[in-house]
Amino acid sequence: MLKISDPAIAHRALVENADAFSNRPPARLHMALARRRRGQQNTNVNTVPHGPHWRTLRCNLTAETLHPSRLDGLAPLQREAVQGLIAALSSAPRGSREEVTEVHQHLYGAVFSVVVRLCFGDAVDEDHVRAMRHVLQHFQLAIGLVKPFSAMGSVMEKLVEWRWLRKLFAIDVRLRELFLPPIKAWPRAVRSPRPRDDNGRCPYVESLVDLRVPNEDGGRRALRDDEMVRLISEFLGAGTGTVVASLEWALAYLVDKPEMQEKLRGEVDYGEVSRAGAGMPYLHAVVLETLRMHSPLPVIPRHVHADAVGMLVGGMVVSPPAGDFYVNFSAGDIGRDNKIWKDPDEFLPERFLTGGDEEGVGPLPGPKQIRMMPFGAGHRFCPGVGMAMVNMKSFLAALVREFEWGVPTGTGTIDLTEMDSFFKVMKKPLSARVTRRTKSV
Repeated sequence: MLKISDPAIAHRALVENADAFSNRPPARLHMALARRRRGQQNTNVNTVPHGPHWRTLRCNLTAETLHPSRLDGLAPLQREAVQGLIAALSSAPRGSREEVTEVHQHLYGAVFSVVVRLCFGDAVDEDHVRAMRHVLQHFQLAIGLVKPFSAMGSVMEKLVEWRWLRKLFAIDVRLRELFLPPIKAWPRAVRSPRPRDDNGRCPYVESLVDLRVPNEDGGRRALRDDEMVRLISEFLGAGTGTVVASLEWALAYLVDKPEMQEKLRGEVDYGEVSRAGAGMPYLHAVVLETLRMHSPLPVIPRHVHADAVGMLVGGMVVSPPAGDFYVNFSAGDIGRDNKIWKDPDEFLPERFLTGGDEEGVGPLPGPKQIRMMPFGAGHRFCPGVGMAMVNMKSFLAALVREFEWGVPTGTGTIDLTEMDSFFKVMKKPLSARVTRRTKSV
C-alpha cells in the first residue's frame, strides 16, 4: 500500500489520470456479508467498481436528490431541525442560564433529522427515526474502531477480526430490520414522472425503488432489497457524519477563539444562509478553514493496476508492484502541506476572504491544482458536497446566532487532538459552556 501526501502527485493521479484512479478497494465488510449469506455482494455508490453500475447509482443520486437546484428546498427541513436543536441546547436547569454541554449527540440528532427526511420524506415516525440514528451511529463507531488485518495475521488477530465481524453482522441485521419496512411500504411507480412536493423534493428511497441498474445479461433490473439497505445506510451515514464532525470542529475553534466567534456573530445576526452562501463570506471562510484542517475523511483510498505507478512518479522508471495495489491519498496531510499553505497549523479563516492568500479556493479541487480535498477529487469526489456545505453553514450560523459558546469553567482550553474513526473526529468530544443569548435576531 502506498500513502500519498504530496498535493502535486495527488493531482496528477486523481485529476490528470482520473480514469486510472477511479476504483476504490473492495469493501471487506460487504464481501464478508456476501460470504455469510452465500449471496451476491451488495455495494453502494462509494464502493461499487467504476463503470456503468456506478454511473447509474451516482447519476440517480445527483439528479434526483443532491442536484444543486434542489438545495434551496432544504430550508424548511433545516429550520425545523434548528428549532429542535435550539430547544434541546436551551434546556438548562431551572435557575441557571448556562449549562456545560457535550454537544455531539445534539448535533447528530439535528443533522440526522434533515437527512432522514430527504431519504424517506415524512413516511417514518419519530421513534423509528431515533432507532435508525442509534443503530447507524453504533455501526459507524464499530467500523471506525477496526484496524486493517493482514491475511497472514496471527491467530489472535484473526480471532479479534472474527469477533469484530460477528458484531457488525448483528448490527447489519438490525439495519435491515429498520430500513426494509419503509422501503417495502413505498409504492412502486404508477406514473412517470412521480409528483414532487412543494419544494421540488423527491425522497431518495423513491428514486431507488424506481431505479433500474445494468444487469449481467445486458438488460436492466430493479435493485435488490439488500442493495437498497446498503445505499440508504450510506446516504444517512455519510450525509450526517461528515457534517456533524465538521460542525463540532468549527465550534471547538470558535470556543477556543472568542474573537472569531464575535466576528462571525456580527455577520450571521443579520443574514440568512442561502445555497450560494452570498452575503456571508466569513461564515464560508470558517467552514472552509475547518474542512482544510480536519478533512472529514482522513484518507481517500484507491485500488489501481500496477501500470499506474508511473503516473504517480511523473513518468520516472520504477519497478511496479506485482499485480494491483492500493493507494491512500492523505486528505488531512494535503490540507496542511507547508509548501502550499502559510501557517498550515493555524486556524485562520481570513486566508479565504477577499484579498487573502487563498481567495477563490473551494471545497473541491480545481482543474490545475489540489490545495485541499476534504470531499475527494477526480471522478469520485463526494456528490454530497453541496448539501454538506449548506447544512454546515445553516447549523453553524444558527448556533452562533442563538448562543454564546465558552470554555467550561476550570478547564482553561479546548483539547483539539484528532482521532481517526469512521470520520476525523475530536478525540475528546467537545464540551462547552452554552449560554442562550438574551437578545437574538
